[in-house]
Amino acid sequence: MKKLTPFQSALIWFGAGVSIAEILTGTYFAPLGFAKGLAAILTGHVIGCVMMFLAGIIGGRTRRSAMETTKMSFGKRGGVFFAAINVLQLVGWTAIMIYDGADATKSLFGGSSRGLLSGSFLWCLVIGGLILLWIAVGITNLGIINKISMSALFILSIVLSVIIFQGGAGSAAPAAGDAISFGSAVELAVAMPLSWLPLISDYTREAEKPVAATAASVITYGLISVWMYVIGMGSAIYTGESNIANVLAAAGLGAAALVILILSTVTTTFLDAWSAGISAESLTESSGVPEEAKKRFRFDGRKTAFAVTILGMVLAALFNMDDITPFLYLIGSVFAPMIAVQIADYFILKQDHFEEKCSVRSMLVWAAGFVLYRLLMKVDLPLGNTLPDMLITTALAVLAGKFAAGKNR
Repeated sequence: MKKLTPFQSALIWFGAGVSIAEILTGTYFAPLGFAKGLAAILTGHVIGCVMMFLAGIIGGRTRRSAMETTKMSFGKRGGVFFAAINVLQLVGWTAIMIYDGADATKSLFGGSSRGLLSGSFLWCLVIGGLILLWIAVGITNLGIINKISMSALFILSIVLSVIIFQGGAGSAAPAAGDAISFGSAVELAVAMPLSWLPLISDYTREAEKPVAATAASVITYGLISVWMYVIGMGSAIYTGESNIANVLAAAGLGAAALVILILSTVTTTFLDAWSAGISAESLTESSGVPEEAKKRFRFDGRKTAFAVTILGMVLAALFNMDDITPFLYLIGSVFAPMIAVQIADYFILKQDHFEEKCSVRSMLVWAAGFVLYRLLMKVDLPLGNTLPDMLITTALAVLAGKFAAGKNR
């Protein structure tokens, strides 16, 4: 298989960052005002992208997929547990992204109410069909398609920014809306890079230069994600409009608006569906499952990605997914303590539990981190609850690892 160059990796994660979901999440920051909202966005992305970088380094250096790297800390069965959760969250993300893209696109044309015969369903089919095409081509063969797509998205994102901020000489006072604290805003900013954390190694493992590719991926994604958040926040503050499709329609962009909405959804959701397939493969690979059962129940990554996309299309057409904040917090509570344990094992303790059935110690530390995250959600901390949860969980993992090593000696 061809190895990804740092430039190809950057293109992939540029597409991941340009997302309607990120723009919509940015609108939640408007009540803080532009300056304070921007500070929260930058703070959260620094925290989330550092974690994303460390996760990508582990996969790139070991040449293992994201869910295979979890087995290095949690053992084979522990890895299967996180792979199953990851597949479920990626099905959720696929549905959410298709929903947001179809809903926004429908509003450009005055679509009807939701349902199998509504305009939304038709746009779900269009967007889902393009995602299936991306999957059929494959991550390492997109080549010129990716370059053309990213160039178009880059130009159109600049146009969108100009449209929103050309009136920005006026007041940047907080916009009307539900109040949000600075700490809660930081947490919403952390949530997006954190949601990519269980995926990034699926791509860095294919890189020619793992460290360079990881750095290119994370820096590109971080900058573009911040940009999308700022577009959403700016739209709510300067235009008073939280529906980005209405902003595009009012600007008379026409076909360009359609390209932005559909292409940004496809390039982001493709990664979710593709990684769902890779994670599904990890459910049986090296998991302690008997060889006969592996042959019978082995998941094919590409076929699973197709199935996840189709399921996402159906869920997007049938269910309302306007508020995704509970989903984002659930992802954080699962994967923040997970990567904290992995960071402790790989970078500090230098321990590898890949050949173990299950590392009970690591699972208990993760469970403590999970409970701690949910408890910290009830406390308004200045930097959100992900960073303190990770620091405490990492410290617990290091102490538990050193204690176990001392007992063994």
